[in-house]
Amino acid sequence: MKVKRSTLLLFACLIWSAAGFNILRIGLTVYPAHVSVWNVLLSALVFGVFQKFVFGKLVQKHTARIRSYPEERHFFLKFFDRKAFIIMAIMMTGGIGLRVSGLAPDVFIAVFYTGLGASLFLAGILFGRNYGKMLLAPATVQNK
Repeated sequence: MKVKRSTLLLFACLIWSAAGFNILRIGLTVYPAHVSVWNVLLSALVFGVFQKFVFGKLVQKHTARIRSYPEERHFFLKFFDRKAFIIMAIMMTGGIGLRVSGLAPDVFIAVFYTGLGASLFLAGILFGRNYGKMLLAPATVQNK
């Protein structure tokens, strides 16, 4: 199934927002028993690190790649490249494995998942913003 380039950004928005919301929900579910100033600061640090060094760059990279496509219509899974899908699969497998195994204490799940989930959710929102910008931008600007 082929979709417009801008729709690829919408798919990225929906996928990352859903993933971020779910991870954030898991972290916040465990958080009430571990609320402290220290843990909130650690969650904010996790959020900041992932936003600056991982997901912020990921949004920019994939938005630029999608905008640079010369053709208007593409296979619907091209919202990410192969490397991004592999990273996503590794993160999902690792996260599920960590929770199911019980190796990570609840305080880690609360702090780390809240920061990570919030960062993922923001990445989804940023993809959505870029989708909106692409819809509103004239065709000549979209390819820059």
